[in-house]
Amino acid sequence: MRVLSGIQPTGRFHWGNYFGAIRQYIALQDNEQAFYFIADLHALTTIRDAATLRGYTRDAALDLLALGLDPAKATLFRQSDIPEVTELMWLLTTLTPMSLLEKCHAYKDKVAKGKAKSADAGLFSYPVLMAADLLLYDSNVVPVGVDQVQHVEVTRDLAVKFNLTYQRDVFVLPDARVMADTAKVVGLNGEKMSKSQDNTIELFEDAKKLRKKINSIQTDSTPVESPKNPETCAVFTLYKLFATEAQQTVLAARYRAGGMGYGEAKQALFEAADAFFGPARERREKLAANANNVEEVLQAGAKRARVKAQEVLNRAREACGLSRRGG
Repeated sequence: MRVLSGIQPTGRFHWGNYFGAIRQYIALQDNEQAFYFIADLHALTTIRDAATLRGYTRDAALDLLALGLDPAKATLFRQSDIPEVTELMWLLTTLTPMSLLEKCHAYKDKVAKGKAKSADAGLFSYPVLMAADLLLYDSNVVPVGVDQVQHVEVTRDLAVKFNLTYQRDVFVLPDARVMADTAKVVGLNGEKMSKSQDNTIELFEDAKKLRKKINSIQTDSTPVESPKNPETCAVFTLYKLFATEAQQTVLAARYRAGGMGYGEAKQALFEAADAFFGPARERREKLAANANNVEEVLQAGAKRARVKAQEVLNRAREACGLSRRGG
C-alpha cells in the first residue's frame, strides 16, 4: 500500500491542518511506502512573492519533521523538485472535460461569489495538477481533509478515462482517507478553522499568543452560575482533540453542573494544547538551528520520488505514443 498526500505552504500550519491531515501522515508512514510533498506549485495560485513562498516551504518542512514525520520511513519532498508532475499534468489535461473542472469547488466558489472573471487558469486547472500528483507515484491511499475528497474523485475519473482511452492499465486508482471524527476542526469563530476565515490557531504559537487566541474563542452569554452544554461549545469541541475520555468526562460534568465560567474551560484547553504540542515545539527549535539538514531531507526525498515518477510517466508517455524519458 502506497500512501501519498501533499500540503500547501500558504502560511503556518494550524490545528485544522494537523488533526485534519498531518496526523494521518504520521500514522500511515510506518509501511515505508509513504510519499508526502510540500505543494509549492499549487501555492503559486495564491502566493506571488518568492521570499514568502520559500519561507513558508521551509516552515512546512520544519513543522512536518518536528511533528513526527520520519524521513527514514517516509519520503518528504518539494513538489517543484519533480519536473515529471507538470508533464503528466499536460497529458491529463488533453483528456479533461472543461465541464468537469467547472464543477470543482474552488472554481464554483468564485462563480457563486460573482468573481469568476478573476479566476486564473491555475485555479481552474488546479484539480488536474492534483490528479498528476496523486497518479505519479501509484498511490493507493490519499489522506486528505474533507474539502479535498472531491479532487481525489476527479483524479479517479481522469485515471479511468486515460486508461480506457489508451486501452492500457497505466494508472492506479487512489482512494481518499478522511478521519471523520476530526475532519472539521472549529476555529475561533465557531466556523471551520481556515486561513481564509482568519480564525486559526497555529501549531507552534508561543504561550502568550496561544493563550490570547484561546481566550478569543467565541462563546455564548450563559451566566456563570447556569449549566452549560459542552457539546455546543467550540471550546469543549477543541478540548476533545487533546484530552483523554476521562478528562473530557470531568470537564463535561463541570459544564453541566453550573458555576463554571468559560474562562475555566479555556484555561483547560490552553494547558492541554500547550502540553500536546510542547515536545514538537522543542524539536522544531532544534531543527531550525540547522537549515542545511532540512534541505538535505528534501533533496533526498526528491531523488527517491523521481525514481517512481519517471517509471509512471514513461508508462503514460508510451500509452500516448510518445518516446520514453531517460532516468
